[in-house]
This record gives sequence, C-alpha cells and structure tokens, in this order.
Amino acid sequence: MSGVNLEHGPAIEADLARQTVTRGIYLGPALILVFGLLRGWDGAWSAAIGVAVVVANFLLSGAILSISARINLQAYHAAALIGFFLRLGLFIGAVYLIASAFEVDRLAFGISAVVAYFTLLIWEALSLSMSREREPSWRR
Repeated sequence: MSGVNLEHGPAIEADLARQTVTRGIYLGPALILVFGLLRGWDGAWSAAIGVAVVVANFLLSGAILSISARINLQAYHAAALIGFFLRLGLFIGAVYLIASAFEVDRLAFGISAVVAYFTLLIWEALSLSMSREREPSWRR
C-alpha cells in the first residue's frame, strides 16, 4: 500500500483549522456589532449564527482532512475534493434549515457568513505566507 501514513505525526490540518477559528474570535464580535448597530437585535443574532456556521465549516474541514491524511494520500485527495462539495452541501443545508426554522435576518445572516468565510480564509493564507521567517506551529 503506497501512500502517506501520518499515524504518529501531528494533525496539521486540524491545527490550521483551530488557528483559523481562533481568528474568528476577533472577527465574530466585530460582525455581530456591525449588524447589531445596522439591523438591531435580529441582525446581531443572525450575524452570530452566520459566523458560527462558518466556524463549524472550518473545523469540519480540518477534521476530515486530518483523518484522511492518516489513511493514505489517495484518501486525502478524495477528502479534499469530495469534502469540499460535502461541506458546501452541509453549509447550504444548514443555512436553509436555520432560515426556515428560526426568524433570522437573512441579509445579516448571509452577508456575515460570506464575509466571515472569506476574511478568515484570506487572514489564514496571509498569516501562513508571511511566516517564512519563523517556524509554523506544526514544525516546532
């Protein structure tokens, strides 16, 4: 069986997902405050749910990739591709269920989810690209 077996190595993908979620601690309250001021309590509540769905998506991504990396390289590649579409479907399903089950401000919910997703993604990418001088946490 050829492939990469990282059974005893660190879960790099899960570590990156946790780092991204940690940055959400700074972004989440800012989005909640903005939509709270612009749209009231419903906007703040909806923005909080939008950020929570994005955070759950990043954590699920890290878990799927970390688990599949321990199996082999083909499983990792399949998890990266299929996992993306699976998480996209779960994201859309969660948004639909939340919007239909609760009275949410759909504009605040949608905008906060999109802004949180792209901001956290870009923030993590910039952080990794600028960390050439120092060691990433998984290499220490």
